[in-house]
Amino acid sequence: MWRRGAHSDAAHHLPAAGAGGSTSAAAAAAGAVRRRRRPGLSCRPSHLFFALLVALFTASLLVVWQLLPIGDGDGDAAADGEEAPAPPDGGGTTRFSASRMVLRAFDTESHLEAARSARRWWPGLEPVRLALVVGTMNIDAESLMLTTLAKSLVGLGYEIEVLAFVDGKAHDIWKAICHVNVVSFEKLKYVDWSKYNTVLVSSLEGKRVVSILMQEPFRLLPVVWLIHDDALGQHLRNYPDPHLSIPNHIEDWRAHFNACTYVVFPDSHLPLLYSPVDTGNFLVIPGSPVDIWAAKRYGLSQSQGTIRNQHGIKEEDVVVLVVGSYLFFDELPWDYVTVLRASAPHVMDMSRTKKLGVQFIFFCGNGTDAYNSAFQELASHMGFPDGSVKHFPMTHDIGNLLMFVDIVLYGSLRQEPGFPPLLLRSMSSEIPIIAPNLTVITKYVTDGIHAFLFNSGDPSTAALAFMRILGDKGLLDTAYSVALEGKLLSKNMLAYDCIVAHVKLLESVLHYPSDARLPLSFSKVKDKTWLWDPFESKAALGNSSSEDERHIHTRNAGILLGESAQTNWTTNSDSNDTSSYDYPSQSDWDDLSEVEIFEDIEMREMEEIDERVEKPLLTWDEVYRNARKSERMKPEGNERDEGELERTGQPVCIYEIYHGEGAWPFLHHGSLYRGITLSKGGRRPRSDDVDAVMRLSVLDNTYYRDLLCEFGAMFAIANRIDTVHKLPWIGFQSWRAAGRKVSLSVSAEETLEKTMAEENHEDVIYYWVPMDTDQTSNFWSTCDCLNAGHCRTLFEDAFRNMYGLPKGVAALPPMPNDGDYWSTLHSWVMPTPSFLKFIMFSRMFVDSLHSLNGNGTEPASCLLGASQPEKRHCYCRILEILVNIWAYHSGRKMVYLNPVTGESREQHPQEERKEMWVKFFNFTLLKSMDEDLAEEADDGMHPGKDQWLWPLTGQVFWPGMADREREEKYIKKLDKKLKNKVKLLERQKSGYKQKPLGQ
Repeated sequence: MWRRGAHSDAAHHLPAAGAGGSTSAAAAAAGAVRRRRRPGLSCRPSHLFFALLVALFTASLLVVWQLLPIGDGDGDAAADGEEAPAPPDGGGTTRFSASRMVLRAFDTESHLEAARSARRWWPGLEPVRLALVVGTMNIDAESLMLTTLAKSLVGLGYEIEVLAFVDGKAHDIWKAICHVNVVSFEKLKYVDWSKYNTVLVSSLEGKRVVSILMQEPFRLLPVVWLIHDDALGQHLRNYPDPHLSIPNHIEDWRAHFNACTYVVFPDSHLPLLYSPVDTGNFLVIPGSPVDIWAAKRYGLSQSQGTIRNQHGIKEEDVVVLVVGSYLFFDELPWDYVTVLRASAPHVMDMSRTKKLGVQFIFFCGNGTDAYNSAFQELASHMGFPDGSVKHFPMTHDIGNLLMFVDIVLYGSLRQEPGFPPLLLRSMSSEIPIIAPNLTVITKYVTDGIHAFLFNSGDPSTAALAFMRILGDKGLLDTAYSVALEGKLLSKNMLAYDCIVAHVKLLESVLHYPSDARLPLSFSKVKDKTWLWDPFESKAALGNSSSEDERHIHTRNAGILLGESAQTNWTTNSDSNDTSSYDYPSQSDWDDLSEVEIFEDIEMREMEEIDERVEKPLLTWDEVYRNARKSERMKPEGNERDEGELERTGQPVCIYEIYHGEGAWPFLHHGSLYRGITLSKGGRRPRSDDVDAVMRLSVLDNTYYRDLLCEFGAMFAIANRIDTVHKLPWIGFQSWRAAGRKVSLSVSAEETLEKTMAEENHEDVIYYWVPMDTDQTSNFWSTCDCLNAGHCRTLFEDAFRNMYGLPKGVAALPPMPNDGDYWSTLHSWVMPTPSFLKFIMFSRMFVDSLHSLNGNGTEPASCLLGASQPEKRHCYCRILEILVNIWAYHSGRKMVYLNPVTGESREQHPQEERKEMWVKFFNFTLLKSMDEDLAEEADDGMHPGKDQWLWPLTGQVFWPGMADREREEKYIKKLDKKLKNKVKLLERQKSGYKQKPLGQ
């Protein structure tokens, strides 16, 4: 596994890439070529040209080498006891060790181990949930890998939900492993992503999901995007094309990739294709079964002889396919030179001795004329006779070549971060391979059993490998047996490492919440093979699923070409069909610009003409009439919807709390509901939503807004409540209630409105989202589970601090475990006066809780969270259940309203409450405490007034303020009288007398 980041200190290990460093490297390369020149060859200009090409390639390779992440630049290579990577030279081995950097990062303590080491004595309530977004459920290599990964994750204790855009034949396989949900693009915006701990996206169509997750309230959710193909990469390589000229196309993809925690590729050449959109979060996890799958399904559509005849190769010839690294696929195969110049003459001598025809096919580079010419020049200097070498570009179908070749030679000596994909594909095709004994190869392959290896330090030993394969009449039986063993090995050779790497990646990005049932570690992964059996039984792998591939290609074309022209599709678009879009070309944009310029000139000329024309004066009646007409036609900045008009005369209003555009689809419309947003200026268009930040300025501070979460919206409504709410009942509901399918149904809404409309003056709280508690845990143990095990301790300390109780006195209000429901998700209704009393208590409790933290502004010091997101939203979970403690101990009646049926049932009956701390929740006591705090804030005598939270959460008032205002008003009145009297006396002294008017 290796990572290509935005910053690299690789240059620390390399010579300078300027004149001195590149010149010395080039000279060394040229010298190496001269030393290895075949005897008898004179130093002709062509040979000098060849040496110069080697030198220039080495210099350019040095520059490319510096762009790749070789290490972290702090000497870790030496510390690990390994040789530090050296720049490539003309005859040495190029060592690519970028993988070590990321492996070290994942070997550090993961979030899972940190969570496991914490005190976790309480039973976990919820498993760790992962959403896996796939494009299709077809029988293909992508589904094979993802189902195997999902099976391993489920075995470790994760809960997986698959969201697929298109159903397919693999549906039953997926369903046997985890929950499956086929969703359309239009329904994506109705998915509550907050219920997942992370999201894995596994198709280019997942861009639509990433667009949603880039909005609040989902922006903190970790996202891992798995890229399996080069469709977008090839599209970006062809950009800009006049036919594909879409403004901000690359920037749009880069923004979506940047929103992800990691973008994962299955091999090392794909990140190079995607480099235009690289934002520093690219990661490679090799081992995908795509090459094995391709070898299995390619089939024998043509006989070997037929294909050989097409390429001008005799049936009896031995064909050697030379492959190498993908990393420099546009360059000449200079990394093959060392191996082939050392082995080709011996192989050709051996073929003449054994009377065998040998053909070499090079799979490298591109198919341009310039490349072919340079390649032929290079081949002539490697000792090949005329007509024995053919070249195929890397854009050619490798499967077609593997159908008729006899031997595959891996000629690159460059150390790669993962097992070479072309080598794996060759092994899967049951072809004997010859390869250097590089570390990444010998980790899986045994010489003489699965392949024929030669010493990478002595390339001439490659000729010995050919001797072990070639016989008098072709390939020896040993070659066929080794090829068979190699095929069997390749089928599941990289499966375990690939699965473990993905699990380790998830462990590194996941933030495990306090109430999570921790999964097992990656070391407990048991699956060591791909899930071949159900896939092989579903379809014949040899048959080409051309129809599925055609549909995928069509959808990908729509994603690549159409998405960047769509804006705000999640909220405004009703159709995602991009096949019929006609995008404007550059000439269209130029024509539009000329039209706009012409219209602007014409408008200015008309204005100048109107200024010169005389206009008759209007009467005052006409002026007033025109002004009133203008006012009527002027659109409001935020037009009211029908809900506000219908709300007049209603007994209750439920305020739905939300934060960000991602929550808009979960909000209700109508007279019963009204939205309140925690985002400044984030109200829905054409609605009368309340802006909480405008009503309570402390919410404009990101730290306090995250600290209070949805409770901040309640503080905003309570602040000068008469200006926004004048109804006898008030309620609240989190947007998450609709996302989790626990919001009120139509029948429950009717029941609630009917109950509120009755002459009911009883002090009661209705709630419809119950707290999830099992039979083994009570209220406080559940609260501990939600708050990293510190709920009781911190609540008791805050309660004691709030009332000034001594340490020996109990300060934790008892909550019964009677089997009844408790409220959560801020989803309840109560009388408006009771709401104000609850807010009065809550403001003082939050301030007391915050003072335990020294009134600091550092989320890391929060003890109520086990992960960084929980620490950031420190008080949210304890405030979510605070209403239960206040309602129970203040003697309020508590009624659970079934959100589906509308049936109501009293919870924790008042006559059965044995331990109630009514004295602490008495309104007279709380009001006096509130007035004391207001007086302290008014006098400015609080020691930590700069970071004191209480005055920031609402209105500050005490009777002394009214008395002082009356006194100040009276003093101002006396001052004014005194000043007037002084002026009068001064006038009298000066003899000034005002003349009577009219004289």
